[in-house]
Amino acid sequence: MTFRTLDDAPKDLGDLAGKTALVRVDFNVPMEDGRVTDDTRLRVALPTINKLRDAGAKVALLAHFDRPKGERVPSMSLKPVVEPLETLLGAPVRFAEDCVGDEAKAVLADLDPGGVVLLENVRFHKGEEKNDPAFAQQLADLGDLYVNDAFSAAHRAHASTEGVAHLIPAYAGESMRRELDALDAALGNPQKPVLGIVGGSKVSTKLDLLQNLVDKLDRLAIGGGMANTFLHAQGVDIGGSLCEKDLADTARAIMEEARAKGCELLLPVDVVVAQEIKPGVEAGVRALDRIAPEDKILDAGPETTARLKRAMDLSKTLIWNGPLGVFEVPPFDTATVEAARHAAELTKAGKLVAVAGGGDTVAALNHAGVSDDMTFVSTAGGAFLEWMEGKPLPGVEALKR
Repeated sequence: MTFRTLDDAPKDLGDLAGKTALVRVDFNVPMEDGRVTDDTRLRVALPTINKLRDAGAKVALLAHFDRPKGERVPSMSLKPVVEPLETLLGAPVRFAEDCVGDEAKAVLADLDPGGVVLLENVRFHKGEEKNDPAFAQQLADLGDLYVNDAFSAAHRAHASTEGVAHLIPAYAGESMRRELDALDAALGNPQKPVLGIVGGSKVSTKLDLLQNLVDKLDRLAIGGGMANTFLHAQGVDIGGSLCEKDLADTARAIMEEARAKGCELLLPVDVVVAQEIKPGVEAGVRALDRIAPEDKILDAGPETTARLKRAMDLSKTLIWNGPLGVFEVPPFDTATVEAARHAAELTKAGKLVAVAGGGDTVAALNHAGVSDDMTFVSTAGGAFLEWMEGKPLPGVEALKR
């Protein structure tokens, strides 16, 4: 994967001092009563902002917040982000009441080299989500170069993620570069053998993903509620478990495709069941031929977990999306936590490249206490999933050399 990065900018544009860099960031942060409650996404943007500031560029930050649908909604202003961003940067951050036009131009004209301005929510304009060429041009008119540092928004062909990238020199920011390098290491040019873990509740939400992965992986472990659909497709009586029985034929087709492509499919060989989902409920381990009508499968069993660990031991690369059970409700977090900790140990020992992503996956790895021990954990839910599905991401395609 070859894409233009900030290291290419001086070669293309010369000295960046005094030039204006339009930087697309993901500041769609959790807020409560007008205050940022989690500054993770602000911290992720710091390396790019500081690299540009050190080069003497003026930094104009483009971002969206919530879904104002092209209307100016005061409660969806980005203004509350200014103060926590100033604290993290240790430098002043100006705020422009609009992201285009005279208001934005006036603030930028008054900004010193190395200064930072946060522009108002791009989604206050209908042209943003429509990728309207005229709106993209208004954005481009503000800057000398464009930097996309928001992989999480790269699957959207919006004016601030894709349109503007075709109008002025465009580059990947530091966070975007790190994400793309990690993804390339996981599926683009991975060290083989490659193991995939796909969990979650429903096959229907991950059909494209499964079909793409069986063509690329050496082994694929399926867990969570979606594994029940595969077991049902094999004739296993899964009792009262979550299952998409209408997708049995689809599951069988995926199993056949995996066989044809030489991808070993790892399905549960034993399961943990209970009759209701609540903490501390009585749970039991069942062989697949011992599941009672009232049993609900809520986690992978110990033999399934041990087999998955052995598969990790045999692999050089792991890509993970989705938990193996209802990890939010102990004791049904056991398989996910054990597998995550084993992956982390192998990664720390230099034996495994482990890349994970997706909202539930991030929460599960945090729950297991191993997020910092994996090679890379992507917080970009939709974009990560679409990349795993093999779909081109408009915001990334626009940065290719």
